Amino acid sequence: MARMLAKQMSPDCDAEFAYGAGQINPIKALYPGLVYDANEEDYIKFLCDQGLNMSMLLQITESIVDCPERGHMTPRNLNYPSFAFKVPRIKHHLNARFKRIVTDVGLPMSTYRAFVTAPKELNISVTANVLSFTPLGEKQNFITINGKLKKSIGSASLTWGDGKYQVRSPIVVFYERERWKERVPIYIG
Repeated sequence: MARMLAKQMSPDCDAEFAYGAGQINPIKALYPGLVYDANEEDYIKFLCDQGLNMSMLLQITESIVDCPERGHMTPRNLNYPSFAFKVPRIKHHLNARFKRIVTDVGLPMSTYRAFVTAPKELNISVTANVLSFTPLGEKQNFITINGKLKKSIGSASLTWGDGKYQVRSPIVVFYERERWKERVPIYIG
């Protein structure tokens, strides 16, 4: 079996975008412990809020979808296992609130603790920083990020651990530089 190693964080400008949050051990991926739930309806609301029309959604979902009123599912509100926040300029004070819901799929009677790795200019607080699950399948929510970005990008991570399982989520705070403003066309179909 090939051995895979996680890429070490480097001062390169892509930071967390260079390697993501995925499990590097395929066996552990079968038993994740915690999962971030997002269903088909969440993704449809998200795509509608990104401006996709009925024709584009038909190509993706293969069914007729009527977009609900816009403004309900911003990228920040999608229950996804990563956190990204764009600041208007470097050295700008930032305060972002993310709501995430995790479901215990590991063991009943589990307690997960939050471990945050972040540069000193980012103050990342997790509320609640301890999640205690009684029945299997229970859902709980938590995160707030604040501080000041001193460079064009700041990388951090949140890891939930219970002694058996570890679930890592990348956190990226970035200034939208010109090269990131370029839009890449999406071709569907």
